[in-house]
Amino acid sequence: MVSAPARRGVVRFMVSRGLSERRALRVIRMSASALRYQSAPDRNEALCERIVALAHRHPRYGAGMIYLKLRQAGEQVNHKRVERLYAAARLQVKRRKRKKVPTSERMPLGRPGAANQIWSMDFVFYRTAYGRVIKNLTVVDDGTHEAVAIVPERPIGGLFLTRILDHLALQRGLPSAIRTDNGLPKEPAQYAHKISLRAQHGNTCSLLRLMRRNHI
Repeated sequence: MVSAPARRGVVRFMVSRGLSERRALRVIRMSASALRYQSAPDRNEALCERIVALAHRHPRYGAGMIYLKLRQAGEQVNHKRVERLYAAARLQVKRRKRKKVPTSERMPLGRPGAANQIWSMDFVFYRTAYGRVIKNLTVVDDGTHEAVAIVPERPIGGLFLTRILDHLALQRGLPSAIRTDNGLPKEPAQYAHKISLRAQHGNTCSLLRLMRRNHI
C-alpha cells in the first residue's frame, strides 16, 4: 500500500505534467483535503528531549523517577505519556541480577514465655514524595509484641546498628536471642550471615565485642 505522502507526490507530478488537479485526484483516488493536509508539529518533541536529558543525567532512573522529576520541575504531564515516550526512546534500565544469598542452617523458632527473651529485628523501606528511600530499623519483642525500637534513617550501617543495640542494652538489657534475616547490613562481616544472635540477658558490654568473643 502506497503511503499518503507518496500519493501526494504522484498527484503533484501529474499536475506539473499538465493534468488537472481534479483529474489527477480521481486517478489516484485521493481527496482534495488529503492532498492539502499538513501534519501538526509533534507536541512530544520538547518533552522527549527533557526525558532523554534526565535519563542521561541519572542513568539508574526509570520512568517512574523521571516522571517525579518532571512533576517537581512543574511539568504537568501524565505518567502514561512519560512511560510511552520513555519506552519509545529505548531508555529502559537493565535490571541488576540479584546476588544469591547463601542459605544458612535452619533453627527452630522458640516461643518466648516472658517479655525481653526473644527479639525480632528487620528493615522496612519507605519512599518519600520526592523519591528518596528511608530505611527503618524495627525491633519487636516476640513475647509481648511490643515495638522495642523503630529507628528511621537513610543510611544504616553495621556500626550504627551496634550503637542502637548498645543503647537498648543499657536501657532495658539484651534478650537471650535476636532473630534476623538476610536484611542485615554487610558490616561488620562477623554477623552478616547469621540468623540469630545469642547474648546473655542483661549484658551491657559492647555488642560488637560480644559477637567477636562468641565468634558470631
